[in-house]
Amino acid sequence: MSIGNSPEDERPFEDERVEADREEARPSIGRVLQQARIAAGLTVDDVSSATRVRMNIVRAIEADDFTSCGGDVYARGHIRTLAKAVHLDPEPLIDQYGDEHGGRPAPTPAAPLFEAERIRPERRGPNWTAAMVAAIVAVIGFVGFTMLQGGDDSGNEANVAEGATPGDSASPTKTKKPADPKPEPSDSAIAAAPQDKVTVRVVAADDRSWIAAKDHNGRMIFDGFLKQGDSKTFQDSSKVHLVLGDAGAIDLFVNGKKIEENFQPGSVERLTYTKGDPEAG
Repeated sequence: MSIGNSPEDERPFEDERVEADREEARPSIGRVLQQARIAAGLTVDDVSSATRVRMNIVRAIEADDFTSCGGDVYARGHIRTLAKAVHLDPEPLIDQYGDEHGGRPAPTPAAPLFEAERIRPERRGPNWTAAMVAAIVAVIGFVGFTMLQGGDDSGNEANVAEGATPGDSASPTKTKKPADPKPEPSDSAIAAAPQDKVTVRVVAADDRSWIAAKDHNGRMIFDGFLKQGDSKTFQDSSKVHLVLGDAGAIDLFVNGKKIEENFQPGSVERLTYTKGDPEAG
């Protein structure tokens, strides 16, 4: 007979220690988001501007403080938004949040749907009285219109009989030509940009991308997303600063000349252009 714990009794404690070590080895959600943001070359201000999530909430999430999110549903939404902004797959982070904060939120119960179905009003039959009144009004209107047309035609025939000669023929009715459609703007408008200014056109050719543009004083001209196919043109007296969230999806035209840069998909580029021949800063 042995004294103390047997090897079988000690095994559960070893499994718990292995599991605890595994949890400690996994980086936190906030740490993963912060490292991805730094690797993408973005500041907290950049991420806040791109996602519309307030800066204090971004900082709190990177510090693994989710109390300011307003609940688990909003916390998951913020995690998904921030992960996409720094080019991460959000699903592993959302699963990790569920493991650490009690799983996914419960689904909405279906009882209210059945209640709404139960109190739906019954469908009524057609209103034949209103239909008959509408038909009578239509007949009266048609008869009156026909009488007016007949009077006009007789007057016209009398005028023709009095003023026409055997050799006269009726003149053809003139029709107005449709207005020529306005030509769509093309790159020639960019080529004709003023020489004393810098003109930059940004086109989201392959995918949507977040764009920020500032003038030579550092004042923000534009901050937002361009959907695929959209374009924006910026102009300043001396200098335009750009930040491209996904430079590989963008076509650039500066002072009438296309910029032939081999930007990679998903890369963040900070560029500056001046007057004359395009020069990237």
